Amino acid sequence: MKAKIPRLMFSAFNSGGGKTTITCAILQALLTKGLTPAAFKCGPDYIDPMFHSEVTGVKARNLDVFLLPEGVCRYLLVRNSRTADLAILEGAMGYYDGLGADSTTASSYHLARVTGTPVVLIVDGKGSSLSLAALIQGFIRFRPESNIRGIILNRLSPGMFPLYRKMIEKETGIPVLGYFPYHKELSLASRHLGLITAAEVEDLREKTVRLGQQAAGTIDLAALLEIAAGAEDIRYEDQPVLRKGEVTVAVARDKAFCFYYQDSLELLEEMGAKIRYFSPLQDTALPECDGLILGGGYPEVFARELAENTRMKASLKAALKRRTPCLAECGGFMYLLEEITDQEGKHHEMTGAIRGKAFMTEKLNRFGYITLTSGNHNLLSEKGGQINAHEFHYSDSTANGSAFQARKPTRNMEWDCIQADANLFAGYPHLHLWGNIRFAVSFVEKCIAYRSRKRKENTKK
Repeated sequence: MKAKIPRLMFSAFNSGGGKTTITCAILQALLTKGLTPAAFKCGPDYIDPMFHSEVTGVKARNLDVFLLPEGVCRYLLVRNSRTADLAILEGAMGYYDGLGADSTTASSYHLARVTGTPVVLIVDGKGSSLSLAALIQGFIRFRPESNIRGIILNRLSPGMFPLYRKMIEKETGIPVLGYFPYHKELSLASRHLGLITAAEVEDLREKTVRLGQQAAGTIDLAALLEIAAGAEDIRYEDQPVLRKGEVTVAVARDKAFCFYYQDSLELLEEMGAKIRYFSPLQDTALPECDGLILGGGYPEVFARELAENTRMKASLKAALKRRTPCLAECGGFMYLLEEITDQEGKHHEMTGAIRGKAFMTEKLNRFGYITLTSGNHNLLSEKGGQINAHEFHYSDSTANGSAFQARKPTRNMEWDCIQADANLFAGYPHLHLWGNIRFAVSFVEKCIAYRSRKRKENTKK
């Protein structure tokens, strides 16, 4: 099948080039014009889509050609853009940066090629002049059909823009579509050992409105829309999902637990799951449920508040004792342990549903993409089942588990991980369930079995 989806990707030479700020600014400017953009993030990052979602009022999505098959990426792009005027994709890292140091696999360039998406390069104009043209020319010619259709200059003054535009267009033949001056007061902050999430940014709505006003004033939105409209039709195949049966799945969602792929949650809903959100920070008990998902986030930042909510901890521990099916990733896994030691060395008691302790370190541990292979029959997989995943955490634990083997895709590195049995999957790796739908099917089926067992037990009472 084919679909006409106007679309555009914003990428850069490297991380820190202003992609997120300018993407949010353009999303806001498009909304102000009365358009409805669908927002996507290339790669596995959870933080940037939160900002996209805050701007658009609609959940942003992730497209990742390592976590997901190429055909699924095309399908999810089409499916989530059907009711929008255009799709806006924000790249990850540098445009060509993929697996390892010498591959474009899983890069923003890879995704642009797979989806046929035209690219606008965001270029930092501070500290360079003619050298920028050399860098841009190199990016355009580095790989066949780079898809680069335009340039936006970041951190440039109004007075310098006409000079830079004339020089770059003369040297490269690529149109310069505008610029964005530096606004310290509008920058998106970060914390030591982790980015600030959208929910933690003060006056975010006011900031995005001002960013949108800036974009409307200094970026040629009409030219961007023209490039987006010129994108080729996407060839894709539908991905049928079978409804398994009705179950209720409780999902932790608050400032401490906020790392979720929206398409994963909606996949479970298509299979029959009714999602009920709850807050381990604010609520005192789990909602009535047949299954439980504890996503990643920053439990170490909110460890004191989590520790003080003893009623929620007791409710969660009791649910796992009843063998309620539970999927816990990264921060959710940490919450299930006995304790978290924060960056200051303070100890905070967690649920104790799993024996072991989590502690903060000064570096990323086992960072990056991995392939997981199951060593047993468990909540999500039969023995030998595989799914691609990723890890991003400054913490570690004394109880990482051994139910799965993790393998780096580009290096000869393997290790055991994940606590998993028939009703539990808990560990540091993050999964996208569209990466292997059988994992989602298994989770829902285990929830159905638990619900059936629970009803039988209640009937006997």
